[in-house]
Amino acid sequence: MNNTKIVATIGPSSYDKALLKEMFAAGLNVARINFSHSNHQEAKQIFDWVQELNQEEDRNVAVLGDLQGPKLRLGNVEENQKIKKGQEITITTDECIGNSSRVYITYPDFPKDVKVGDSIMLDDGKLILRAESTNERNEVKAKVVQGGELKSKKGVNLPNTKISLPCLTPKDLADLDFSLKIGVEWIGLSFVRNVEDIIELQEIIKKNDSHARVIAKIEKPEAIQQIDEIIMQSDAIMVARGDLGVEVPMERVPNLQKLITRKCIKHSTPVIIATQMMESMMDSLSPSRSDVNDVANAVHDRVDGVMLSGETSVGKYPVGVIKAMNKVVKNVENYADLQMEEYAPIDKNNGRFLSDTICFNACKVAEQVGAKSVMTMTHSGYNAFKISSFRPPSKICIFTSNRTILNTLSLLWGVRGYYYNDFVSTDVTIADITNVIKLKKVVKEGDFVVNIASMPITQKGMTNMMKISRVK
Repeated sequence: MNNTKIVATIGPSSYDKALLKEMFAAGLNVARINFSHSNHQEAKQIFDWVQELNQEEDRNVAVLGDLQGPKLRLGNVEENQKIKKGQEITITTDECIGNSSRVYITYPDFPKDVKVGDSIMLDDGKLILRAESTNERNEVKAKVVQGGELKSKKGVNLPNTKISLPCLTPKDLADLDFSLKIGVEWIGLSFVRNVEDIIELQEIIKKNDSHARVIAKIEKPEAIQQIDEIIMQSDAIMVARGDLGVEVPMERVPNLQKLITRKCIKHSTPVIIATQMMESMMDSLSPSRSDVNDVANAVHDRVDGVMLSGETSVGKYPVGVIKAMNKVVKNVENYADLQMEEYAPIDKNNGRFLSDTICFNACKVAEQVGAKSVMTMTHSGYNAFKISSFRPPSKICIFTSNRTILNTLSLLWGVRGYYYNDFVSTDVTIADITNVIKLKKVVKEGDFVVNIASMPITQKGMTNMMKISRVK
């Protein structure tokens, strides 16, 4: 198993249990449901297939329910409508069939929120307009800065405008309620603007007595301004390069990707890189060299996950693209000189300082003695997140009696999760779990392993013990 995990979107091209089984075998770790396109019936079927295959294949693949968020779109447009640089076009909130002089936008407060001079980006930035005037009721007059063909239902981005839409729309709330009821492990929150957006979602999840974790999708300039607070509040981060590359100048995206990745690793927050990672394989059996480099670069940066969107949801080769991505990840991890992260805990007032210090030093000792595995027991998953963030050169084996987190942990860098519920004593438990990974050929006789645990082990308290041993 690779350290870097693969997230793939399930859609029309992969909406089949037999295909999904092949995707499991090819290296899938997290199955993404995109609520921008999937209805509840389809989402439930995908979720059920994943659970069935997890049982049949002895896997722990997680499900990510990705909420649409306040996505702004054009309405329907007549065919072959082109706009030219310098011309004027009216954007209206009155529903109509659009043409080259007038087009409908689904955002009712658009004329109130937009300011003269604001940029209006259409179709992922292919077309660019500038607001010239607004009646603040139902119409905005705009001038075309970069022309092209107007198409129905295309997205609208407003990089300079503070929109008044809530982060969770009525559709999102319905999709969230459905997701929590069926039991998805991860919820993707789109167009996050501030830390309050994440807190609002987490409170809803808590009220529903759910164990789902929140992935904050970074795609708005406002989120960049609060990136540290957002990273610390979120359970995971997704660098959603599609909308981000429209909302901020495209040349900033590579540096932002690296900056966010470093901050996430420092704060023990998993990070996913998304959008167009293997775009060339939408209709080709082989990836472009630039796509290969893009994936390899993310692996070198030590991200937790690399994500496929259209490549597996509507592309021609949903299994082939996972196989290709898996090969790139495996090759880079095998040959790159990847050292552990040296973010030693320093805040002695933190209630987790002792357990964090033991997690860090377990990874450090494993690196120094060449241990093949760092092993721990966890109930909440905390140790798994912490050990993973240090990126040790050893295999990370996590044992838990809490089945609800096993799939969740599949997103984390390097983590292998196992169910274990036979806590007798510390020595017996360590011997047991070491034997489990020996039988699974993760380690062999004579290998060093590092175990961390809480004593007494039956109380499942905070980590306070580390043991180095040889596999017998």
